[in-house]
Amino acid sequence: MALPTTEPPQRIAKLIARAGLCSRRDAERWIAEGRVAVNGNVLKSAALSVGADDDIRVDGKPLPEAERPRLWRYHKPSGLVTTHRDERGRRTVFAALPAGLPRLVSVGRLDLNSEGLLLLTNDGALARRLELPATGWVRRYRVRVHGAVEPERLATLARGITIDGVAYGPIRATLDRQQGANAWLTLSLHEGRNREVRRVLDHLGYPVTRLIRVAYGPFQLGHLARGAIDEVPQKVLREQLGNGPR
Repeated sequence: MALPTTEPPQRIAKLIARAGLCSRRDAERWIAEGRVAVNGNVLKSAALSVGADDDIRVDGKPLPEAERPRLWRYHKPSGLVTTHRDERGRRTVFAALPAGLPRLVSVGRLDLNSEGLLLLTNDGALARRLELPATGWVRRYRVRVHGAVEPERLATLARGITIDGVAYGPIRATLDRQQGANAWLTLSLHEGRNREVRRVLDHLGYPVTRLIRVAYGPFQLGHLARGAIDEVPQKVLREQLGNGPR
């Protein structure tokens, strides 16, 4: 695969990943195994940038052209881990996807017991862009907790909170309804650190019993069935990325 002449040189592992063959980490492993050649020379190190005129081959075959960036909405069920391989043998999101899709990566993660909207893309650079707090996109969750919730305590989260030395940014939290010993909340936040919602609510004394992500920026879970996947139209993707964060 030759780079467009307008693109600057890129690291070889990144380019292999962009072509959809594997992850960047796997590409680095392939290079160490001697499976990648540039201009007829087998690489021994991934510390190489390649340009538009370089001939790149993996296992003797020319590198495919990189696909245009694409984005999908996926309704993640509870019980799946958001990873390509799990050392504990648990079922993964990517193993559960239907056949025929390109190699995908997730935009952020949802933990094993969380469900709802997970964005997936074939472009690692797009995933990193959408994950950055600087993008400004709000993640919104519907959360069921155990306990009698005091709205005044939820309101304190708007100032941010520090737990065990970890500072979490402002969270907008509202009580939707109290049902006996359980309550449903809506939480909106910008950063979405690992298990942030669970840790913050547990700190307040409201252990989470169900967590559903319903929106990531402008993209909504809507009526997407559990386990279903739906590609975001290119026109919508261009509009949302062009219009900036939400």
